[in-house]
Order: sequence, then structure tokens, then C-alpha cells
Amino acid sequence: MSSLTRDEARTRAGLLEVERYVVDLDLTCGEEEFGSVTTVRFSVKEGRGGADSFVDVRPVELLRAELDGVALDASSAFDGRLWLRGLAEGAHELRVEARMPFSRVGEGMHRFTDPADGRVYLYTQCFLDDAPQVFACFDQPDLKAVFEVSVTAPDDWTVLGNGVARKTSAGRWECAPTPPLSTYLVAVVAGPYHSVRTEHAGLPFGLHVRRSLAEFLDADAEELLDITRRCFDRYHEVFDEPYPFDSYDQAFVPEFNAGAMENPGLVTLKEEYVFRSAVTDLDRRTRGVTVAHEMAHMWFGDLVTLRWWDDIWLNESFAEYMGYQTLRETTRFSGMWTDFAVARKSWGYDADQRPSTHPVAPEPESVPDTASALLNFDGISYAKGASALRQLVVWLGEKDFLAGVNRHLTRHRFGNASLADFIGSLAGASSRDVPGWAELWLRTTGVDTFSPRVDEGSGQWSVALRREGSRPHQLELGLYDVAPADPGRLVLRERVEREVAADEAESVLVAEGPRPDLLLLNDGDLTYAKVRLDDVSWRTARETLSGLPEALSRGVIWNAARDMVRDAELPPWEFLQAVRDHAPSEPEVAVLQGVLSFARGTVADRFLLPERRDAALELLTGVCREVLSRTESASAEGDVPGLRLTAVRQFVDCAADAGELYRWWEGGSVPGGGPVLDAELRWRLLLRLSVLGAVGTAEIGAELARDPSATGQEGAARCRAALPDAAMKEAAWEAMFVSDELSNYLMRATAQGFWQPEQGELLEEGGFAERYFPDAVPVAARRGAAVAAIVGRMAFPRTVVDEAVLRRGADFVDGEGVTPTLRRELVDQLDDLRRALRVREAVG
Repeated sequence: MSSLTRDEARTRAGLLEVERYVVDLDLTCGEEEFGSVTTVRFSVKEGRGGADSFVDVRPVELLRAELDGVALDASSAFDGRLWLRGLAEGAHELRVEARMPFSRVGEGMHRFTDPADGRVYLYTQCFLDDAPQVFACFDQPDLKAVFEVSVTAPDDWTVLGNGVARKTSAGRWECAPTPPLSTYLVAVVAGPYHSVRTEHAGLPFGLHVRRSLAEFLDADAEELLDITRRCFDRYHEVFDEPYPFDSYDQAFVPEFNAGAMENPGLVTLKEEYVFRSAVTDLDRRTRGVTVAHEMAHMWFGDLVTLRWWDDIWLNESFAEYMGYQTLRETTRFSGMWTDFAVARKSWGYDADQRPSTHPVAPEPESVPDTASALLNFDGISYAKGASALRQLVVWLGEKDFLAGVNRHLTRHRFGNASLADFIGSLAGASSRDVPGWAELWLRTTGVDTFSPRVDEGSGQWSVALRREGSRPHQLELGLYDVAPADPGRLVLRERVEREVAADEAESVLVAEGPRPDLLLLNDGDLTYAKVRLDDVSWRTARETLSGLPEALSRGVIWNAARDMVRDAELPPWEFLQAVRDHAPSEPEVAVLQGVLSFARGTVADRFLLPERRDAALELLTGVCREVLSRTESASAEGDVPGLRLTAVRQFVDCAADAGELYRWWEGGSVPGGGPVLDAELRWRLLLRLSVLGAVGTAEIGAELARDPSATGQEGAARCRAALPDAAMKEAAWEAMFVSDELSNYLMRATAQGFWQPEQGELLEEGGFAERYFPDAVPVAARRGAAVAAIVGRMAFPRTVVDEAVLRRGADFVDGEGVTPTLRRELVDQLDDLRRALRVREAVG
């Protein structure tokens, strides 16, 4: 199907004004298709008559199309477009009747059958350019219109939409007309959903999930609703515009490709956020951030929407920043910016150092069509953009920042806006040079790096901050000294605020007294930049890192160490030694989880030479044992259940002793105080036993019989693909690359299980690394962007760190038939492989 180009969208927006869609969906037509009847009322602008245009529609079968009561030739519909020729000036009515396809990959109208009870659930994902798989439309963000949606469904189903849905007769639902919306924000959820409903501020609020997960939603409903209410109230404090829709539903839907989608009045979220097993407080905070993030979109993205996809950062960066900030301000959750620093910001740093990087706000011509726009939903638009906004708030002041935001929302309510509009609103609320700041921060790529040079003199010391890069920064320098009575603890002497101008390559600070034992640049993590430590500070950190009083400061140092490893400036084994020395006493789950995940997934599996991997895994299991031992004590610090669960998860992933794991399996609990092996831990443990060859298909089948849920189906697929058996590897490969039967989630699970570092010889014998590139291209082209992303990211031979894969990938990445999504994933994976090879070469 053709991607809509920016030029086509501009031409169509200049020609048409769209007033209203009346969409009627029939969900009772069978398992493969549904009925879709769309009536569009639009007009051709004065003086523009006689022009051609098109409506977007991607049906299984186009049954009928009429323009102003005159039948259109169905053969004029091809490549996802129904052409409208010689449009006269003035008002028109287009009616399109079609059969549409149900999706199994989370695009368009997704259909899911719950393996637990056979019930069927549907939801739409119209994001970016998938609305034409649901209804005929002028599918671009700057042609907003009112939507009236009605649905025919089985009588025992619930139907939800952007406006309040009311059942008007048996199996018949009508949704209240909406304010003007972009087509990509239209949503329908339908099925025998279990619902928890309440009212807040005079509006209906609801939570919805499939019935087999009802007990788990009920257990967490009050927490979810409390977060929702608190965020709703906080946004009414900071935004002048009131909430612009008639209800607020949150539907947790199966096999969802993203974390959530900000459909006005009907947010869809991945159902993994309905926890059916034990979770850490970090997991709950992450879910809370998603709730806050999507609600922020109701104003920034839904009330005011981008004109074209080059400004997607206006949606995502803002919602990302507001999600963390609002959860910190309004709920019991603390440490939100530590979570962001450790678990989220590295996504932006990594993306910004790849060949595929782009500015936070790319130039319009660099996003020429919707296919290229999809590639920008990445660590730049989310994590880097949110980091830039956090720095902007520090530089501008929160009062002026919010005043500018409110100018923007009021000026463009129910309309569309661009970067220039947003910057103009901010500039009008401040005397600072906001356009100049935006040019340096939002139109450039790459990560600035700060390196200190410390000099000591008679009675004073000085530090020269050398900055590689061109952005202005406002940051803090943390000055720490080793506690005289406790050499393992650091005390804060002071934090010094420092503003580094864009033209300032080196900034010098002179202070009285002895130099600090630890000089920490960007303490508080207020700016987006890599930092280095001087030699004295690094030695202090190696000895006392766990003695830093604040988790965010420890996170900044761990991130600096992570960057140094990735840049081949710190040997991977030295990083692991720091993990051994300091991770066991870390009280903050976010820091512990982030450090152990990087140590296992990147350092042990990719950066270390293969002959040192076993020792690395032994070191990491030793760290996890120490955490478990420490948290047996009643006096242990931090989120003890969360720390224990984090340590158990990482221990299972690293363990080489199948016998010990099997004893856990048989005992049903972790010795020495738990946790018990719930469904998530049982599948995790079974996956590791599968990798080690300690179980087979019989044990996997027995566990699936015990847990026949959708999550169980995914766990079984993951375990089967992980078995060290040639026939099972071939079967998994066939399922991923030849057959198109796997849903998006089963495809992902199979890919996650397939490549295992322990199975290098078996995988080499099967020639899978050689087969990957020629097999990835056709399946990505056949099955669409969601599957292409899974194939390019999770099915990539990530555990094979050698030059041959790099050479083969370079030959294929720009080859014929490679879709934009697959190409982007391959570019990123090959760059990560190139980095791993550099680190290994530096180690020798």
C-alpha cells in the first residue's frame, strides 16, 4: 500500500474541509472480516473546484461507494485509495461500504480469542495510518472532524468508543458524537469485557479487561483509579483548558504492540499492566507513568494535534515528561526521575549514537511520508525529547514553561499546531531566547559529553568542564567527601549550579578549600549529556558508590560507567567488578534492576569474550545471592519484596546450575523467604531450564496445561524455541519466517526464545545466522510494520557477535524489498553489533 506523502497531505488539506464522519461497524460477520459503512461529509474550499482527491480505504472487498448519491466505479479504488475525480466546489457526501479484515498483528481491528475460555475480544489501533483498515477516511492528522460511531455486536458484549457508548437495542450500540478528532485517534473496543466503573468530576471513568483477568483487575482497580483521579485533578491545576471529552475509559487489551495509545476518552493499554503475578514497586511506578503519560495526551496530542508527523515529539516528549513529573507530584511514588534516569534515558542515549539518529524535531522534509514517520517513534522522540523538556523547564522556569503551554493549548484547541507554534507560545511567556534554545536542542543530533579536569593549588581547587557538543546546559555539580568516621559512606558538601553557554567549550569553576573526593557532574540528572569522572572521583566511586546518599546520584554514576563501557573506555570486567562490589547493597529497585540487566544482557552476553561469559554469570548469580541473603533480615533497607523479586528474576536468567533451579521448581518457592513461584516466575524458570536442556516438550506441555492463558501460550512458545534441539529450532524458524500463523505476541515470544548464547554451536550448525537476512526480508514485507519490527529487533542473531554477520547485514540492509521498518531495525542492530566488536577488540 502507498504511504501518504507530506506533499499529498498538504495538497488535500488545502483542498478539503472535513465536517463529520458517521461510521457503522458490524462485528458479527464472522471470524475473518467485519462490515464497515462510512458516510463522510466534507466540502471543497472556495475556488478549488474541479480538482481530484482520494479517500483512504484498505478493505478486503469494496462493496459500494457513492459520492453525492452517484455510484463510483469500484475499480477506481486501488493501492489503498479510492479516487474522487473532478470535485466541485462546495459540500459533498461520500458513502463507502466495505468488508474489512480482522488483524492478528495489532494494526487496524485486532481480533483475539482468549485461550482460557474461548471468548473473543476486539479493539482498534488506528494509529498513524491504520484507520483505513477500519473505515474509509481522509487519513491525515490535520483533517479533523466530528465522529459518530455505531456498532453491531453480539448481545452479551460491551462496546466502548471515544464518546460514551449506549446500548440502544439488542446488540446495537451508539457512541456520543465527539469533538473534532484526527482519524488516527478514533477507537472502538468490543467484547465481553469485565469492567470496573466509577465517576469523578462529573464524568464516567472505567477500567476494562477480558474476563479471564477480572480478578487481577479487581485487585488493582483502586490503585489504578486513584492514580487516574490524582493525575486528572493535577492536570486541571496546571492546564487552563478543561478536560475536553465526555468520559475516561482505560481498556487493557490483548496483544497490544505499544505500551498504550492515547485515544481520546478511551485509552488502550497493554494488558500486561494488569498484573497476574507478583511485581515490584518499580513495575507499579512504570504502570503509573503510562497512565499519567496517556492522560497528558488528552490535552497535548488530542485537544491540540500535530499537523504532520515531523512534530510527533510534541505529543510524545511532552507526555513523557508530564508522566514522570505528575506521578512524582501527585502520588505515593517517589524516585520517579531515578526511574527515568536508569530505565528510560539510556534508550535515548543509545538511539542518539546510532546512524539512524535524528533531531528531536526533524525538519519537515526528512519525514516525507507516513512510512518514514513511523521510524521516529523511538528513544529520540520519547526519552531524549522528555530530557530536553526537563532541561527546558530548568532553564525557563516551571511557571513560564506552563504559561507557554497554556497559551499553546488555548490558541489551538481542537486544532492542529507545529513546532513553530509551540515555540512561539513559549517565547511569548518568557523573556529568554526560546527559538535559539530550540534550534540548538531540538534541531540537532548527538549527545554532548562533559569531562572534568581538576587542579589543586594552595588553599583552593578548580575544575574545568570540557564540553564536546554545541548545546547550552544548566546542570549541577555534586561535591562529595568520604565520611571520616565511615570510609564506605559519602557526604554531600554542596551542589553547585552551573550554566554552560552554547559557545562555551570549557567552563571553569574555582573554589576554596580541598578538592572533593567525588566530583559528580550533572548530579540530579537535570540535563541530557554523557558525563565522565576524573581519576580521583572514579577511584572514590569504585570504593564508595553504594555509599552515596541519593539513588539518583548513584544512577548518574552507573550511567556514566555504562557509557564508558559502551564507548570502550572502561573494560567490561571492571564494570562487573563494580557490580559485584556495590549492587548487593543497593536499596533502590530501579538502580539494581537497571545495573543487573545491562550487566547480563549487554556486558556478559555481547561485550565480554565468550570464554569469560561463564565467570561473568557466576559473578552475577553471586550478586543475586547476596541480595537475597541481605533481604532476609528484618532490618534490610529499601523495597525488600521488590529487591528480592528483582534478584530472583536475574538469578534465574543467569543461573548455570540446572539442578538448583529444578529444586526451586519442585519446591514451588525460593528458599530463605520466597517469593513463591507464581505464573511469571514459573515460566521464567522453565525458560532457563529449557535453555540449559534440563527440560523438554513434556515439561513445557505440562506447564501449559497448568497455565493455559494467553501468557502461558507465549511462555510455551518461548520455551520451545529455546530448547537446544535442532528439530525444535527448525520448527521455530518455520513458524517465524515461513508460516504466517503466529500472532504478533507469539511471534515475539518465539523470537525471544530462539537465540541463546549457550547454544552457539547448535545455531551455527543450523546456519541460522546466514539464513536470517534473506528470510527476514519477505516476512517483513508480507506481514506489515509490527511484525517487521519484531523480526528486525528480536529475531536478529543478537548472540552471534562476529564480523560475518556484520558483512551480511551490510549487504542486505539497503537491498531490494527491505521495508523501511525492517531497514531501520537492521541499521540499529548492526550498529550495536559493530559497537560490541569494538569493545571486544579494545579488551583484546
